[in-house]
Amino acid sequence: MKEITKNIYNVGASSHNVDLFESHFIVPNGMAYNSYLIIDEKITLIDGVDELVVDEWLANIEKVLNGKEIDYLVVQHMEPDHSASIFALMKKHPNITIVGGDLTFVMLHNYFRDLELKNKLVIKEGDVLSLGQHSLKFVFAPMVHWPEVFISYELSEKILFSADAFGKFGALDADEEWACEARRYYFGIVGKYGFQVQNLLKKLAGVEVNKICSLHGPILEENLGYYLSLYDTWSKYEGEVDGVFIAYTSVYGHTRAVALEIAEKLKAKGVRVSVSDLARSDMWENVEDAFKYKKIVLATTTYNMSIFPYMNELLTHLEERNYQNRVVGLVENGSWAPQAGRIMKERLSKMKNMTILEPVVHIMSSKSKANDDEINALVEALSK
Repeated sequence: MKEITKNIYNVGASSHNVDLFESHFIVPNGMAYNSYLIIDEKITLIDGVDELVVDEWLANIEKVLNGKEIDYLVVQHMEPDHSASIFALMKKHPNITIVGGDLTFVMLHNYFRDLELKNKLVIKEGDVLSLGQHSLKFVFAPMVHWPEVFISYELSEKILFSADAFGKFGALDADEEWACEARRYYFGIVGKYGFQVQNLLKKLAGVEVNKICSLHGPILEENLGYYLSLYDTWSKYEGEVDGVFIAYTSVYGHTRAVALEIAEKLKAKGVRVSVSDLARSDMWENVEDAFKYKKIVLATTTYNMSIFPYMNELLTHLEERNYQNRVVGLVENGSWAPQAGRIMKERLSKMKNMTILEPVVHIMSSKSKANDDEINALVEALSK
């Protein structure tokens, strides 16, 4: 529990017992599940928590309430890492009014089949809910990253309760850079919906914000322009770092050797480079780096007349997240019937604004002297 301002508290909790967020994102430093309590004439709770931390959450709430009742529960997002706790809360506060949009209540009944709501308040875009000294203005943000999502702007203290937007992986006590885990979180979860994020940023343009309170991660209250600018860059699918991400797969080390040679030659030219063996790294960190860097090299082997499984997985994740606006170098290896280059080109050509550099480096089993000219030409093109 943490006091954010006088009479506004984060009553959520962190868990270090979660191994995979949403069952596929590795979270080595745990996960924060934030929930915000406003003490006013109408006591209001903004969102719930995951079932992992329900008991701690309820204890935090009761400590702040000191015997008082909650008037409103604002349900900004119905995903179970926030809504799974609603039933437990209603047992303790049966007269609470649930606040949400039309779709909120459809989803609420889909998740809780036997839930009987005594009181509900259906809100729409721009509605304002007066709590006393505080007021919440509701701004809908469909597909950031679920269709029912809205955010709440507290008018008196200029606090943005941003639902999952501006969130990150990691418990609140994790000592880590915000941008790294926020970027991995964004492109893993929200990345497909850049257009919708842009719509939300346009709605917020010109709005004075003193604090951003997300449902995951720390309260943001200094240099807010930095966080907003990153979201703008990410949601426009623009590269954030002027450098090259080299992603490779290699069965017996020959493709790896070429990938590393390209990396060393780029570094010698002063180019910032990140290199990853896709088979031996966190795939979501690879997705993060693919979006982080302005240029990318994909190096892989032909495998079962297609491409190696881990490269196939990376490309699938990029396709699903509208990867675009990149300069791409390709390296293929095939001992007798190379197909990897053709297949990667076909898949990349379906993405927007992709520049595929020539020449493609064609390896036949191991690097030949003829490959030297291809490698040097690719390095020269990437370093421009």
